[in-house]
Amino acid sequence: MAGIGESLLLVAFCGSCTFLTTISLSAIATNGAMKGGGPYYLIGRALGPEVGVSIGLCFFLGNAVAGAMYVLGAVETFLDAVPAAGILRETVTRVNGTDIAPITRPSLHDLQIYGIVVTILLCFIVFGGVKIINRVAPAFLVPVVFSLVCIFSGILLARNGRPAAGITGLSSESFKDNWGPAYQRTSNAGIPDPNGKIYWSFNALVGLFFPAVTGIMAGSNRSASLKDTQRSIPIGTLAATLTTSALYLVSVLFFGSVATRDKLLTDRLLTASIAWPFPAIVYVGIILSTLGAALQSLTGAPRLLAAIANDDILPVLNYFKVVDGGEPHVATFFTAFICIGCVVIGNLDLISPTITMFYLLCYAGVNLSCFLLDLLDAPSWRPRWKFHHWSLSLVGALLCIVIMFLISWTFTVVSLALASLIYYYVSIKGKAGDWGDGFKSAYFQLALRSLRSLGASQVHPKNWYPIPLIFCRPWGKLPENVPCHPKLADFANCMKKKGRGMSIFISIIDGDYHERVEDAKAACKQLSTYIDYKQCEGVAEIVVAPNMSEGFRGIVQTMGLGNLKPNIIVMRYPEIWRRENLIEIPATFVGIINDCIVANKAVVIVKGLDEWPNEYQRQYGTIDLYWIVRDGGLMLLLSQLLLTKDSFEGCKIQVFCIAEEDSDAEGLKADVKKFLYDLRMQAEVIVISMKSWEGQGEQQESIEAFSAAQGRIASYLGEMKERAERDKTPLMADGKPVVVNEQQVEKFLYTTLKLNSTILKYSRMAAVVFVSLPPPPANHPAFFYMEYMDLLVENVPRLLIVRGYRRDVVTLFT
Repeated sequence: MAGIGESLLLVAFCGSCTFLTTISLSAIATNGAMKGGGPYYLIGRALGPEVGVSIGLCFFLGNAVAGAMYVLGAVETFLDAVPAAGILRETVTRVNGTDIAPITRPSLHDLQIYGIVVTILLCFIVFGGVKIINRVAPAFLVPVVFSLVCIFSGILLARNGRPAAGITGLSSESFKDNWGPAYQRTSNAGIPDPNGKIYWSFNALVGLFFPAVTGIMAGSNRSASLKDTQRSIPIGTLAATLTTSALYLVSVLFFGSVATRDKLLTDRLLTASIAWPFPAIVYVGIILSTLGAALQSLTGAPRLLAAIANDDILPVLNYFKVVDGGEPHVATFFTAFICIGCVVIGNLDLISPTITMFYLLCYAGVNLSCFLLDLLDAPSWRPRWKFHHWSLSLVGALLCIVIMFLISWTFTVVSLALASLIYYYVSIKGKAGDWGDGFKSAYFQLALRSLRSLGASQVHPKNWYPIPLIFCRPWGKLPENVPCHPKLADFANCMKKKGRGMSIFISIIDGDYHERVEDAKAACKQLSTYIDYKQCEGVAEIVVAPNMSEGFRGIVQTMGLGNLKPNIIVMRYPEIWRRENLIEIPATFVGIINDCIVANKAVVIVKGLDEWPNEYQRQYGTIDLYWIVRDGGLMLLLSQLLLTKDSFEGCKIQVFCIAEEDSDAEGLKADVKKFLYDLRMQAEVIVISMKSWEGQGEQQESIEAFSAAQGRIASYLGEMKERAERDKTPLMADGKPVVVNEQQVEKFLYTTLKLNSTILKYSRMAAVVFVSLPPPPANHPAFFYMEYMDLLVENVPRLLIVRGYRRDVVTLFT
C-alpha cells in the first residue's frame, strides 16, 4: 500500500530507531558485568528501580503478546499452505470496487484452535531449558536461510506472467507503477475491501511493520546465559540489526519491481508464489521463522519476569522468584497464559500495535539510560564499546516517542499511563534499593553545580532559607535507645515552608574518637532511621569529642559547605538543670550561645518542648512576639512559617513593642504596622510604654521566682568571694576570672522580672510566645545567666527564645 518510496522510508525510519537503540544497548552492556534481566537490568541500574520495574514489566508484556503474534503468523501460514487442515475459510472480497478472483484466508476459529495447540507445544520446549532451545535453534535457522535463497532466486528468474499471473519480473514499469502509495480500506483480515473497517495510512503501517525490527533484544534477554555479555551483545545485536535492515530494504526494491499493485495487495504469500525452485520451502521457512521468534519470546519473557522478581523490589512478584541457575517455571506458566489469551483474539494486525508500544517504551528507556550515563560521564562510566555519543541516544529516544505517537496517540497514552501506574505502585509498595543509578549521579552533579553557583557570599534575603542545626541530646534525660527528643523533628518541620528545606540533626558523643567510632556509626544509623520515621527532610551527623563544648565548637565552625551551612542553632532549654543538680550545664549552655554569637549563627531555644503540638493537634489563640532586639526579622519570619502549618493556621500574630515614653507609643505603633505591611505580614501591634511597664504590678509567681533567684545568686556570690579570699585569687567561676557588678546583677534580675510579668499578663493563654534572647554578659558567671533565663521563662508553658544574626532574613522589596 505504501509504495516503494514510502516503504523505503518506513524501513529506514524503523531501522534507524533500532540501530540507535543497539548502539545505546552496546554501550551500557559493555560497562561492566551484566546479570539476568536484559534491558530491565540495564534500565534499572541506569534510571533507578522504579523506572526499571515499570518499563521492565511493560517489556515483559510486550514479549508475551509478541509470542502470540508469532504463533498466529505461523498458524496462518500453515493453513494457507495446507488448506485441507482448515475447517472454515473466507472466500470473497473486493479490490477498489472491482470483483476479482476469490481470495481465501483461514477462519478465526481455526487460528484460535491451532494457535492454542502450538503455544502449548512451544511451552513444553521452553520447559526443557536453554540448552534444548539452543540445540533446536539451527533447525529453525537453516530452512529460513534456504527459503530466502529460493525467494531471491525466484525474483531474479521471474518473467512476465511466470510463475503466476500478476508477476512481471524485474521491470522498470512495475517500479514506476508501484513507487507511489495506494492507501485504502481493508477488512480485519487485511484483505482490501472498500467497505472495510480499517483504513491504512503511513502511520498505521509503522505500527504494523515495527515488530519486524523488534528482535534486537533477543540476545540481551538471555544475558544470564551468555558466556561473555560484553562481547556477545554488541557484536550479535548490531550484526543482526544491520543484516535484517539491509534485507528489508532490498526486499522493498525487489518486490516493488517484480509484481503489479493488485498482485501485491491480494497475494498474501507472494514470497511462496515467486520462490524457485521449491515454493513449498517458503511456507516451511515462514512457519519455522515465526515459531523460532515465538520460542525466543516465550524464553525471554519468563526470564525477564523472574529477574524482576529476584531483585525483590515488589513483594507481589515473589511467586516468580527462581534460584540461581534454575528455570522460571512459574513465570513460564504465567507467560503462556497471557500468550494464549492473545491467541484467542486471533487478529494479527490488531495485536502488533500493542506490542509496538511496549517495545518502544523499552527502547526509549535504553536510549535514555545511555543518554543520561553519557551526559553525566561519571568516573564509573567506562564502556568498552566506544562508538556512542549522548546525542545519538537522545535522537534514538525521541524517535521512539515520535513513532509511538505516529502509530496511535491512544495506544501511546494507554501504555504511558500503564507504565506510570506501575511506577507509582513501585514507589509506594516497592522496597527501596540503591543501585547506583544515573539519577543519583545526576543529583550529585546538580548539587555540586548548585553549591558552586551559590558561592560563599551572603544570600539575598529573598532567597534565604532556614537551615536549622538540631541539637538532639544536649541535656535532658532520654532513654539510650531514643536518639532524639520526639518533638524536635516536629519543631524542625515548623521552621520550613511546605516542608522545603534541610535540617541537620546533630548529636555529640563524649570520648575518644578511635574508641567510640563504631558507637558513632550505630548512633548515626539510629538517628537517620528516626528522621525518616518522622518524615523530616534532613540528615544525621554524629560527632565524637572530649566534651560537649569542644564538640559543638568544632561543629559550628566546620559543618556545611559554602552557603549551605546551617544558619540557625535549635536546642531544647535545659529546664531540668537545677532539679537534677546538673551543675555543669550553665557553663556549657552559655558557651554554646557565645559560640553561636561569634560564629554569626542565629539561635532558637525551645522551652516546653514536651508540649509542642504535632501536625494533628490544632492550636488556637495567638502567637505573641516580644520584639525587643533587632534580629533581622528572624522572629517575624519564624512566626509566619508557623502559620503555614496545619496545627497553627488558626492562630493570629500579636507583636509587642516597648516604647520609651507614652508620647512615642502611637508613632512606634504606626511605624511597626507600616513595616509589617511592607513585609506582607498580618499582625496586630501592641505597644507597651516604659512608664506603664514600670507602674504595672508584678505577677505573684514572678515575685516568688525573683526572690528565690536573688537568694541563690547571693549564696553563690558569697561562696565565690569566700573561695577567692581563701585561695588569695580573683573571683573565679567555671575555671576563669569573672567580674561581678552587684548593681548590674540586680538590674538584670529586675528587667527579667518585668518581662516575665508582662508575658504572663498578656500572653498566658497564647499558643506560642516568642521573646528575644539576651546575650550573656561578658565576664559574668554562667550560673547568674542561667538564673536570669530561668526567671524569664518561669511559668510560660511554650516559649521560643530567639536571637538573630548580623543580617536580614526578610526584605521589603519585591
